[in-house]
Amino acid sequence: MSGSAEEQTELPAHFTQPVRIRDLAPGRSPRLDGIDEAHARRLAEVYDSLPPVLVQRPTMRVIDGMHRLRAAEILGHEVLRAQFFDGADEEAFIQSVARNIAHGLPLSTADRKAAADRILRSFPAMSDRSIGIYTGLDAKTVAGVRHRSTVDSPQLNMRVGRDGKAHPLDRTTERRQAAELISLRPGLTLRMVAQRTGLSLGTAHDVRQRLLRGEDPAPQPGPRSAARPAARDTAARDTEGPRPAAPVRRAPSGGGRTVTTRDALDILRSLAGDPALRQTDSGRDFVRWLHAHFLTDEAWRRQTPAIPAHSRQAIADVAMKCSDSWRRFANEMNTGR
Repeated sequence: MSGSAEEQTELPAHFTQPVRIRDLAPGRSPRLDGIDEAHARRLAEVYDSLPPVLVQRPTMRVIDGMHRLRAAEILGHEVLRAQFFDGADEEAFIQSVARNIAHGLPLSTADRKAAADRILRSFPAMSDRSIGIYTGLDAKTVAGVRHRSTVDSPQLNMRVGRDGKAHPLDRTTERRQAAELISLRPGLTLRMVAQRTGLSLGTAHDVRQRLLRGEDPAPQPGPRSAARPAARDTAARDTEGPRPAAPVRRAPSGGGRTVTTRDALDILRSLAGDPALRQTDSGRDFVRWLHAHFLTDEAWRRQTPAIPAHSRQAIADVAMKCSDSWRRFANEMNTGR
């Protein structure tokens, strides 16, 4: 019964099988200090009640149970009970960490942070919450480890959750799509907006509330998000020095006053709170329409890298046509008071 790896391959991995100790090799343990001899001797006293060790089948490395293996050696055993794992090395390491968190000698905080760092380097798209579950750390601590681990690496715009699905971190594009849908088709239910844009129902609701308040459908980075270690490039931007003043825009009717982007956002918020607009369907529709078509310099600058050189003139022509329409609209608003 006690054979090498080749003799064990016919049985399913979850079956407990006897394995010769001499055939086993130590795996990559999450314990920075290695084997605790005192703990191994305590385990030797209750050896018969211990669960089987977990072994990576292709390599015969012990994934979980190095203290149990040492206890068997202390007792002079030549064979111990084992179960097999058929995954790759990095998957085996996650198994090792998760099982050491669940039972046995507790991992230190340093052990768990080091384990999180290794998992991040192997699976950079894995979510902070998922890594936290494997390592016994909270998501905020994992985010800090991620920031230090990937500070010199490009930041990914998605995370893979425990459900195995990829979840984008930046949903700005989807939020703007939802805002356009809500503005053009105000009768569309939030559930349908969520289905068409890939947003959650809660996020679709947030977009609608932002439009009603005259706010941008996508949250803008602020001091709170800049302070978070996991923020992708917000923190980096804040270390570059003070931000330039908001761009100044001239009033189209020659009234002599200037309007900044911040002033325009304040005007939108004021309109959203105007009872004459807020209390009627047509008024709310107008505010949503106005906000969906509101454009800042920062917004169009984010889009320009995607524009090929041969299309720039055509897009410039479209922008000028839109500008003319807005100017006529502004004149109509000024002369119709």
